[in-house]
Amino acid sequence: MAIAALNSAATGLRSLSFKIDVIANNLANAETNAFKGSRVNFEDLIYINQRTPGARTISNEISPAGIQVGLGVRVSNTQLDLSQGAPQETGNPLDVAIAGDGFFRVQVMESAGGEAFTRNGNFFRNVDGDLVVGSRDGYRVLPAIQIPPNAQDITIAADGNITYRTPGQNLFANAGQLELNRFVNPQGLEQIGGNLFRPSDASGPALSGPPAEGGAGEIRQNYLESSNVDPTKELVTLIKTQRSFELNSQSIQTADQALQTIANLRRG
Repeated sequence: MAIAALNSAATGLRSLSFKIDVIANNLANAETNAFKGSRVNFEDLIYINQRTPGARTISNEISPAGIQVGLGVRVSNTQLDLSQGAPQETGNPLDVAIAGDGFFRVQVMESAGGEAFTRNGNFFRNVDGDLVVGSRDGYRVLPAIQIPPNAQDITIAADGNITYRTPGQNLFANAGQLELNRFVNPQGLEQIGGNLFRPSDASGPALSGPPAEGGAGEIRQNYLESSNVDPTKELVTLIKTQRSFELNSQSIQTADQALQTIANLRRG
C-alpha cells in the first residue's frame, strides 16, 4: 500500500539526512591535523511477507519466489576511515607524525576518563616545560616528558627517544621517550572531540609500547599528519546523497497522490 511507501521514504529521508551530517563534518575537518573521516553504513528494515519463498501453492507445489515488501532503511553504524593522512613537512622540531597505526596517550579531565588518545603530533612545551598537544586545552603527553626552556637542538628519533642540548654543553641529554598505543579494534574507539579518542568495550584496552616495536609505527620529526578526508570524493558522495534524498521526497509525493486518488474514488 501507499502508506508503506510513505513510511519507507520517510526512513530514507531520515537516514540520508544523517549521512549528509556526517559528510558535512568530514568536509569541515578537511584541514584538521590527523583527522579521520567517517562513512555511514545502512541496513534495510523488517519485511512484510505476504507469501514466504518456498511456501506451498494451491496445487501443492513449492513457490519459487515469495511476495515481500520492505519497510525502509536505517543507519547501522558509522565507520571510521583510519587510513593514514599525508605527512606535511613543517620544519618544527616538536611536530611529529606517526608512520603507522599507533596513537599518542594524553591526560584529560577525569570527567572524560582521565586519559585519551590522539594522532595529532602538534606538540608544544607549556610553562613548566611539559610536552603537551597543541590544542585549546593543552593536554599533557603521557608518559610525562619535560624539556627545559633553554633546550636546543631538540631531536626526536624514529623510536620516540627525545634528546636535547643546553647552551655550553656538547653532550645531549635525554628527556624521555614517546609511547605509541594500538587497539585490537580501533574502529571501536569513541570520538570525543579535540582530535581525541576514548577506548570502549568494543575497541579493547590500549596496547602500549615504544615506537618501531609491536607494529604501532615510527615517529617522523618535523612532520604533521594531515586529514585523510578527500574533499573531491566527499563532494561526489554529497551530490549522490542529495539526489537520493530528492528521490525519496518524490516517493512521498507519489504515495500521497496515490492516497488522494483512492480517497477521491471512495467519495465518488
